Amino acid sequence: MFSYNELIAIESVARLGSFSHAADELHKVPSAISYTIKSVEERLNVTLFTRLHRKVELTAAGSYFVEQTRKLLKEMEDIRFNTQRVANGWQQSVSVALDNVVRENGVNQLVRDFYATFPDIELQLTMEVFNGVWDALMTGRADIGIGATATIPIGGDFSYRPMGELAWEFVVGLNHPLAMYDGEIPHHELIKYPVICLEDTSQILPKRSTWQLDNQRRLIVPNWHSAEQCFIDGLGVGVMPSHRAKRLLATEQVISKKIENHIEASPCCLAWNNKNQSVAIQWLLDYLGDTEKLNSEWLKET
Repeated sequence: MFSYNELIAIESVARLGSFSHAADELHKVPSAISYTIKSVEERLNVTLFTRLHRKVELTAAGSYFVEQTRKLLKEMEDIRFNTQRVANGWQQSVSVALDNVVRENGVNQLVRDFYATFPDIELQLTMEVFNGVWDALMTGRADIGIGATATIPIGGDFSYRPMGELAWEFVVGLNHPLAMYDGEIPHHELIKYPVICLEDTSQILPKRSTWQLDNQRRLIVPNWHSAEQCFIDGLGVGVMPSHRAKRLLATEQVISKKIENHIEASPCCLAWNNKNQSVAIQWLLDYLGDTEKLNSEWLKET
């Protein structure tokens, strides 16, 4: 409806209060500026400026129009600037999916350091469970996944960096019937009780669980904090990451038990989609570091 040059002319006249001064600023003749203003007024069917002897003043409608004009010009400049930045590898936001098993101690520091480096890029963090991390990468919900299983369950142009192994601990609450069980607990005893587990957040990929016996009832919880409360209250049995179990064991809120089949440690990795490359993503990959740093900061017991 209005061209960029028309908006520039109107803003200049409003700011300088004169057709001739606006013409000097825009390197045009006053008659061209006057014609531009009149053309816009005719299309709007309103008067934007009151013409006085040596100056012009905005009408009420003109004041509103100029206010909106300045917003539009700012948005147009932002579009131009950000388009150029995108061409040079900039993006408006970066999304990171964290598997619910990882330690959360380093999240706040990561956020602080990221925003100190990229004050104009949004960092989006989501918590996923099991195949939910790969699902987020596959569907574009995440650019980077922390704590993904080391086995890539999908095809695609993905890269990954090993994070080491996540150890698991089988625990029960102090008041649970199995708390007093001596020795290795067989399956026929374990299956009597619901297994406390988190629901896989995958939307497309097959869902899975960390540990569950065939035909065993589940008590599904949204996160590990809720799972811990269920373990403490003796509502079921199951496994939790060793770094989370350590505190509960030390404060004698749960008991560690041996079961018939030993629970193997889970290899984890840092994963990312090679199609989504930017300066911010590369910074995050460098910041998160090598396998040793990833393991000590996100998986290792403290």
